[in-house]
Amino acid sequence: MKLLLSLYFFVLATIQLGLFIGVYHYYRSQITVRPSPYWMGSLIVSVFALTTFGAGIITLEDVSKPEFNFTVANTLFYIAAILQLLFCRSLNKPVSKRVQYVFLLSALIFGLVFEWMRIHSTFESRTSLICLVTGFFFILQIVQLRIKRATAPSKQLIYLQYATSAELFFAIGRLSLVLASGLTIREVEQIPQLLILLTITQIVMNTLAYIAIGAYWSERIARSNVQSQIENEEIKSLLMERENLISNLLKANKTAATGALSASIAHELNQPLGASQLNIQFLQKKLLEGNLTVEQNQEILAALLADNQRAASIIQSLRSIFSSGKIGLRSVEIGGLIESVLEITTPEIQAKNIQVVLKLSSTALVNANQSEMEQVFLNLMNNAIQALVASNKVPRILQIESHDFPGGLELRVTDNGLGIPAEIRLHLFELLAGSDKKSSMGLGLWLCRHIVRRHGGRIDYQDAPGGGAQFIVFLPKASL
Repeated sequence: MKLLLSLYFFVLATIQLGLFIGVYHYYRSQITVRPSPYWMGSLIVSVFALTTFGAGIITLEDVSKPEFNFTVANTLFYIAAILQLLFCRSLNKPVSKRVQYVFLLSALIFGLVFEWMRIHSTFESRTSLICLVTGFFFILQIVQLRIKRATAPSKQLIYLQYATSAELFFAIGRLSLVLASGLTIREVEQIPQLLILLTITQIVMNTLAYIAIGAYWSERIARSNVQSQIENEEIKSLLMERENLISNLLKANKTAATGALSASIAHELNQPLGASQLNIQFLQKKLLEGNLTVEQNQEILAALLADNQRAASIIQSLRSIFSSGKIGLRSVEIGGLIESVLEITTPEIQAKNIQVVLKLSSTALVNANQSEMEQVFLNLMNNAIQALVASNKVPRILQIESHDFPGGLELRVTDNGLGIPAEIRLHLFELLAGSDKKSSMGLGLWLCRHIVRRHGGRIDYQDAPGGGAQFIVFLPKASL
């Protein structure tokens, strides 16, 4: 009889241990949803309780005076029931430290009380105490599960509530049988078969409750994975929209950055085109008169070629900056980028009586999208031109310098204008910061920072040493 009862407890302990090992390794691999420590703790404590209780039955002689290991086993059962109750409570709201300490103290008190009853009381009174305490916990669990199901329906929580209700039913059955029998039990063989059946069935229901909790967490993981997939798709969509928005902003900024220079660009193009027209008319006249000399012919052709190259150079610079195609990164020399932008800005610079000082000492190559980097320098030069025009300083100086730097190169665009007020400086590179009638740097500087960062560099502002504004761009060297 004792061996058979011990076997029941060992089998149930083995089942619960297998459940614990299986879910532990499964949930350990999850990142988004972690199992409740109360549930996992309750399960492993229950395994130790069943094992201790089963081992104690083998050596049990007098049921009315059991060994100390029965106090240990029943205290572990009590702790497992507390942890399972805390799990159900945690479904609705976080368990405070105060509640944890109260239940920990109650476990200590229960152990001391049960130890006293082990020595001075009977089997019937101890069984009644266990049934009353666990029954009370089961009622609290059912209440917490009903509250949770009202806000978040779940089939697994329904199964858990059914299993807990069954545990309560069998605990009441055990209590009723002990109170109604009126027997004084001293040996294992005297324990009624029905009481044994109710006890084992209650533990089986407890095992099913743990399985239902495991299924509940599996359900949450499945929902979390589906939600993660949906969120990933939404994030991808938002990133695509962001890239499209930035692409559109880049195109819009190209137009805005060159808008102020358009009149000067048109004037600069009209000069070689007008000269070409006059030379062509002169050439036609000489051909009709028939007195075109070889020297005149060579002179006119040379002038036409020079004017054509001048116009082509300006158009090529504009085409590079306004290119909307996907231009990949390639190794470029920073001086060439600056010169291509100066082809566009020079007419405006000359019209505003601005002196340009070039100190391009860097020889490093950078991996860059040429169109985007030209746009960065065009924005910075355009901002400097506007700042110089707004100031009354004479002479107006725009200085562009580059230096080799550890791991890259540093380019500085400096003007001797009025500088940037402190209240604007803090948000200088934020989107649309300072974008009013007096300053149109908000979009341009934000895009400058976006482009430079995408190239692995950085852009900063500081006051120029002699007054004015200075923008510093650092770009990493091209990898060989």
